[in-house]
Amino acid sequence: MEKTWWKESVVYQIYPRSFKDSNHDGIGDLNGVTEKLDYLKLLGIDVIWLCPVYQSPNCDNGYDISDYHEIMHDFGTMEDFDRLLEEAHSRGIKIIMDLVVNHTSDEHPWFVESKKSLDNPYRDYYIWQEGKDGKEPNNWGSWFGGSAWTHSAETDSYYLHIFADKQPDLNWENEKVRKEVVKLMKWWCDKGIDGFRLDVISMISKTKETPDGHVMEGMKYGDLSPYVIHGPRVHEYLRELNREVFSQYDVMTVGETAGVTEKHAEEYAGFERNELNMIFQFEHMDLDFGEKNKWNDQPPKLTNLKAVLSKWQVGLHNKAWNSLFWDNHDQPRALSRFGNDKQYWSESAKMLATCLHMMQGTPYIYQGDEIGMTNIKFTSIEQYRDIESHNAYEELVGGGLVDKEQMLSYLNYKSRDNARTPMQWDDSENAGFTNGEPWIEVNANYQSINAAAQVANENSIFAYYQKLIRLRKQHEIIVYGSYELLLPESEELFVYTRTLNDQKLLVMCNFTDETVDFVVPEELQSCQRAIWIQNYSDAAAGNHISLRPHEAIVLFFDDVNVNGRA
Repeated sequence: MEKTWWKESVVYQIYPRSFKDSNHDGIGDLNGVTEKLDYLKLLGIDVIWLCPVYQSPNCDNGYDISDYHEIMHDFGTMEDFDRLLEEAHSRGIKIIMDLVVNHTSDEHPWFVESKKSLDNPYRDYYIWQEGKDGKEPNNWGSWFGGSAWTHSAETDSYYLHIFADKQPDLNWENEKVRKEVVKLMKWWCDKGIDGFRLDVISMISKTKETPDGHVMEGMKYGDLSPYVIHGPRVHEYLRELNREVFSQYDVMTVGETAGVTEKHAEEYAGFERNELNMIFQFEHMDLDFGEKNKWNDQPPKLTNLKAVLSKWQVGLHNKAWNSLFWDNHDQPRALSRFGNDKQYWSESAKMLATCLHMMQGTPYIYQGDEIGMTNIKFTSIEQYRDIESHNAYEELVGGGLVDKEQMLSYLNYKSRDNARTPMQWDDSENAGFTNGEPWIEVNANYQSINAAAQVANENSIFAYYQKLIRLRKQHEIIVYGSYELLLPESEELFVYTRTLNDQKLLVMCNFTDETVDFVVPEELQSCQRAIWIQNYSDAAAGNHISLRPHEAIVLFFDDVNVNGRA
């Protein structure tokens, strides 16, 4: 397998609005990120994934771009960005930009022109259709709630928006659009950035046919997924971007691709495909969906979680590259979702980190994971800021499908705002995030969960992440070794091996609040071993191990094949 820097890197995702406020307006900014680069260097990460910082009216917290060449005023100036890039590079830290090219803001000059008239030069930059019988062209529902079509009075027609009505979809069938995208990507690469995370990139090609979508029971609108995901020309477009941009620079590219199978992943990110370096798949994120799609408050079964993650580990080996993540800006906190964020808070955070970072792929740490940040418990819809959460509340509660208390339970478990509360830097007011009024409430547990306390504690979650990152940099088996799942039917333990030549790792993770017994595989029982990392102060070294609640142990075996015992 070819060795590359992006396979061997650890990425840290920053949601700038919630990371660090440097000018006391309650909103995180670029200078705040620069201020905390030494913290990230201390953690040991290699790459920052910076969520959108482009000019935006902020309908969807920056994922609605109105100017690709300017910085959002909330976040600072282009000079601030240039300084951040220079300071990061001086510390050996790369920066990849979060780029949205499936859609723009409705305030982008292209769309402002597009809606003016049928013969405007920018008309075909977006997807327009006439209505049917005075209504929308079809029954497609937006993923942010409501119809996926919005009427424009100027031309008495409708434009498509998969997401919010202020996020009209670009028409990639138009070659002029693709040339504009190539041009703006080159502009950022020439500035010196190190790559792109490409938002909803699997949706840039739509089918020409737009029939009504299937309507799920209890829902008002039809499913547009079959017509907007993995469209007929998506790979043609990505190869064009690779040829014109990605291959011309030493950059890392990761695509957000909802609804992918391993086969899709090979097409998007196969080593010989010349499209993307890797993708984000969300199959493990969708395991706790309920009757109301994502809105649910019941955690997934461990057997299902293991089956999905293992399928991707095995399916992509030697074919494409995995992205490893438990959460991000669009997901609730992993510790509250997959662990025990109260009684076994520290143990759970370390166990989840172990389970993920020992797999094959590029690990992504979302800001705050490294100090054990948890979901926030809001008590009213007014405390939420996320457009998706508000739209879902209106649709499900307003439509009489769910009562208020149940919906708040769903939001406390699954809302994107759980990941967007301010970074908890210390135990001062507002967790050291701002001296102003934070744009969203700070989690009340910041006095006990904060970076200052963690950095000063050699047994902290932060210190544990440091060790995991060091191990990955020191041992190629963690990056390149093959994967095998053990005990697939266990609902308590997630156990797997990694193998490279005559070396083997045994990774044992207890996902429960109980002690669970485990026996080392017979072929390894007489092998020399070393404990690489464990999340309790002491760990059993024998062949019969009682894994305590949320315990994680990684054993290293050397000369396994040479000794003929594995």
